[in-house]
Amino acid sequence: MTLTQNECIDLMERHGIKPTANRILIAKALSEAACPLSLSELEEKIFTIDKSGIFRTLTLFHEQHLVHAIADGNGTRYELCRSHDDDHDDDLHVHFQCERCGQTFCLEEIPIPPVQLPEGYQPVSANLTVKGLCPKCKSSNPTPNF
Repeated sequence: MTLTQNECIDLMERHGIKPTANRILIAKALSEAACPLSLSELEEKIFTIDKSGIFRTLTLFHEQHLVHAIADGNGTRYELCRSHDDDHDDDLHVHFQCERCGQTFCLEEIPIPPVQLPEGYQPVSANLTVKGLCPKCKSSNPTPNF
């Protein structure tokens, strides 16, 4: 879902982030993406901000729960977090990585199931990535389910 500039500003303010022109560009680029983006992919989309500026913004966004950082085996990908504040992620969902085309998909309708941890452990974040073949790759060369 593509956000307008004003929606990006509102989202950042809810997360305790001062909206700047560069931060708005990065949030807007993430909102326009069909799937989570890597740092390199963001750099290709935004010519006016250098890699270190994008990385610093993503780090801030992650600290304030404005982006999810997804380790998908090929590096880290980022997507806008739809949580309502900077305290915690309330929209954690499963991701799917296609082993053929390499694309990572958000499965927003499938929440990450709760994990019962032993006493004394406090979770901070969770990431669940299922790997296999996306519908497009599966239809081009079907393989049996696992």
